[in-house]
Amino acid sequence: MSAEVSLSGRADWLAEKHLQKLLAALKEGGEEARVAGGAVRNALIGQPVADIDIATTTVPEETIRRAEAVGFKTVPTGIEHGTVTVVAGGKPYEVTTLRADIETDGRRAKVIFGRDWKADAERRDFTINALYAEADGTVVDLVGGIADIEARRLRFIGDAEARIREDYLRILRFFRFFAWYGDGRPDAEGLKACARLKDGLARLSAERVWSELKKLLSAADPSRALLWMRQAGVLTAVLPESEKWGIDAIHGLVKAGKDLGWTTDPMLRLEAIVPPDAVRMKALGERLRLSNDEADRLRHWALTTVPDAKATETELAKKLYYGDRDGYLDRIRLALAAARTRAVEDNQAMMEAGGFSRLLNFTLKWEKPVFPIKGADLTELGASPGPKLGATLKNLEKEWVGSGFTLERGALLERAAQALEA
Repeated sequence: MSAEVSLSGRADWLAEKHLQKLLAALKEGGEEARVAGGAVRNALIGQPVADIDIATTTVPEETIRRAEAVGFKTVPTGIEHGTVTVVAGGKPYEVTTLRADIETDGRRAKVIFGRDWKADAERRDFTINALYAEADGTVVDLVGGIADIEARRLRFIGDAEARIREDYLRILRFFRFFAWYGDGRPDAEGLKACARLKDGLARLSAERVWSELKKLLSAADPSRALLWMRQAGVLTAVLPESEKWGIDAIHGLVKAGKDLGWTTDPMLRLEAIVPPDAVRMKALGERLRLSNDEADRLRHWALTTVPDAKATETELAKKLYYGDRDGYLDRIRLALAAARTRAVEDNQAMMEAGGFSRLLNFTLKWEKPVFPIKGADLTELGASPGPKLGATLKNLEKEWVGSGFTLERGALLERAAQALEA
């Protein structure tokens, strides 16, 4: 235990009455319960805490009995692995019995329940994720996690290769947590182990791989982590599309986003490191099992061309009318970030950046205008339903767009009448 280290004054959430009530119930009769993992880590680092997990010596059935006895709802979300979700005061807490791995296959582990806090800590991945906190805020550190937090150092617990062989996802987690919490160079032994065992990533499900990649790309600045992933051959293993395209655009994109107040967008960052090839992006979406929305966004981005930085708003509006607005937004943002990066030593790029900034502001405000003529209007002029009516309507719409959306309904109807007579 690391004396004198406490969450007091750093974790208002710890004093929440329902959490304290749950911890007290789990500790009755000589049992123990502590907040574990990410909540403790983030509180010490000074970052927001989203989820609060609890580790306890009570077995799952006893956890359920005790939680329900004090009025909380329980859900056996992972009871075979010792995890019960307790809903206390409307907030879910994952409560897990202390465990030790008895068998692993690189994806999942068979566990036994125990009462040994050090054994429970040592089965976790990184030292900064194996910290516990008592109900009074006292931090329990059994693996040197506090020193690593202070040094912004990410280390596997014990032998890095052994930890990875237990679950190959830990290779991606190594780079993800480095992006979020690390500083300087990654731990040398951890980096070497990731490089040696990267072939094990092929054993993982696509959903787990994409989930980790997306979290990594959501970090404030993932550029250093991506660089080391590439150096270790890990990035190519999970994202081969990036191999010849490169990751050089990421740093400039991150800086532009920070300077211009853009929301952190992992999909935009993914687009920055893969080629705008619709066929390859379709394959990528299928391989990583992206959601329909994510796959559509990649496809639209790949099919959209970058507008000229000197284009007028009217010229862009015509493209937007027939194209995909989100695809153009992504293209313009990436082009703007690239121009800003070059503008440091290139006056031409500075002018381009100004042009893309203007087009971005226009696109953000743009709303697709409604074509003022319908098929019924042509029917009233004597047109019969069929291909000719459709072709006339399409030609009218093309004229309307070509005019910069200025042709009014009356003028369009006159043109329609003339077309139908002809």
